[in-house]
Amino acid sequence: MKRSTVLIVEADTTLSKSIAEFLDSHAYRVTIFSDAPEALEYVQEKTLPSIVLLGMNLPSMSGFVAAKHLKMTADLPIIFLMPRSDRQYLVEGLKKYAEDFVIKPVEMRELETRIQIVLGRLPTLDYGGEPVIRIDAQLSIDLAQNRAFVSGRTIRLTPTEAVLLHVLLRHAPRVVQNHALLARVWPAEEVYEDTLRVHMHRLRRKLEADSHHPRYIRTERGVGYRFTIRPTSWPDDES
Repeated sequence: MKRSTVLIVEADTTLSKSIAEFLDSHAYRVTIFSDAPEALEYVQEKTLPSIVLLGMNLPSMSGFVAAKHLKMTADLPIIFLMPRSDRQYLVEGLKKYAEDFVIKPVEMRELETRIQIVLGRLPTLDYGGEPVIRIDAQLSIDLAQNRAFVSGRTIRLTPTEAVLLHVLLRHAPRVVQNHALLARVWPAEEVYEDTLRVHMHRLRRKLEADSHHPRYIRTERGVGYRFTIRPTSWPDDES
């Protein structure tokens, strides 16, 4: 059975180690960082974790800012390790950045339960451990490593392009509306459809033999975009 992977980003190393020991004893694989830059570098260059436990008071930036950067890098579920129970503070965090929260001091069994609930609710967000996805003879996609293989060539994808592909593949061959893509890929930013069109144009130039007559990513004018081929190995998603 595949073990879920947990990334802990928390300034309190004593707390991080305690959580890691508990989760390791419950069949999770855990990686720890005490600040956001190292964690972001890890997410960008290594296999993506199943879920992130994110502290709020990090040395270099707030937890909200760290969450924003993580969400820009990949579609990762986040649970905040919150220092207080201020309702407005929690509402802001959940609305913009995270799937759930735990108030310190952390009760370990509660934390694991919340991890299970989030992973159960968002199973298709865990693409870090997925094998390379074969689309057809010309195209394969490695979301975990932000790259595609196009006619035998390795093409690097930006984190934003990888997330766009992830969302499109989850729903293929259905249309994903523009507003849904904007909310999913840029959850904490005010981004408009012009920006989305620019990223789609760049992504097509990387994947398509003829970006003006795309085979894989089609525009539904005034509505959104769709990936035309659904990989047979991709799990069903009705969200």
